Amino acid sequence: MSPMEFPKLPPHDGPVLSVVDMHTGGEPLRVIINGYPEVTGDTVLAKRRYAREHLDHLRKVLMFEPRGHYDMYGALLVQSEIAEADIGVLFMHNEGYSTMCGHAVIALGRFAVDYGLVKSPTSPETQINIHCPCGLVKAFVEYSNGKTGAVRFHSVPAFVFATDVKVTVPGFGEITVDISYGGALYAFVNADSFRMDVSKSRTRDLVDVATAVSNAVKSQVKLHHPVSDDLAFLYGTILTDGKDAFSDEPTANICVFADAQVDRSPTGSGVTARIALQYHKGLIQLHQTRSFKSGTTEALFTGKAVQETTCGEFKAVVVEVAGHAYYTGAASFTLENSDLLKDGFLLR
Repeated sequence: MSPMEFPKLPPHDGPVLSVVDMHTGGEPLRVIINGYPEVTGDTVLAKRRYAREHLDHLRKVLMFEPRGHYDMYGALLVQSEIAEADIGVLFMHNEGYSTMCGHAVIALGRFAVDYGLVKSPTSPETQINIHCPCGLVKAFVEYSNGKTGAVRFHSVPAFVFATDVKVTVPGFGEITVDISYGGALYAFVNADSFRMDVSKSRTRDLVDVATAVSNAVKSQVKLHHPVSDDLAFLYGTILTDGKDAFSDEPTANICVFADAQVDRSPTGSGVTARIALQYHKGLIQLHQTRSFKSGTTEALFTGKAVQETTCGEFKAVVVEVAGHAYYTGAASFTLENSDLLKDGFLLR
């Protein structure tokens, strides 16, 4: 059999959606490069609202089965209204659209350099300014002899919303959580509160507990954000190993976000929020680097607070997070009108 010409598109109706697939610490990122209609709006936050209200069917096509899966994650590049931004981005997942994603920023840093979105890469690092819905994030991409490597980024101001918050979790009674912001708001709780281990317990059991905590916080705690109401929502719960005091040894966590979606990586925005929490509690100092390990894949990120700042009424820090992203492939996805499952589905 002679080799087939590739890529030859199969019979299809409607748009062809082209993507580049990557992963950071095992967490997927599907970068959408062609096929989306124009996303209108004066700001990136407005574009996020527009995509949610008018283009959500395409999120489901690319994130859901049969083209994606329950834990798929995506990034759609958009125009930024900020002059210093190199790219703007909308993040998407199984439930909707997040405001910040650290693993995606790490991947997009490499992608922006490799795909020519910056005109003149520099060595040893190339800076990429990425406008996320939460604000401008500065990424720094290792670049040498035409090849990209590790990526670090500086977060938006990260702050602690509240500590020692009591919530009632069905089946477990009163549980104490901390709530911290790293581009998105997370609840933090030691997995030992549920007699679980983030590295050894069954992932499904950890997901169930984290989801119960998220639901409890959402129903019992009123959240706000000093910059925008669009940022004032709980994105998920991060279960930790409780090792918050500074140490040279990695500390492990697992993040469950959106609709019980499991992050395979240590969670970039979660590391940001956790560093802010540790700094707030006096457990870590400026420029002390900690390693954070995924409870699912054992992948590592590093994080450190690099600058004190403020966010509205909150004392805040800028956090540097670093990690590695890798390419896994590229694809062009199509639809056929006669396919009853063309719009996507999820198995729960």
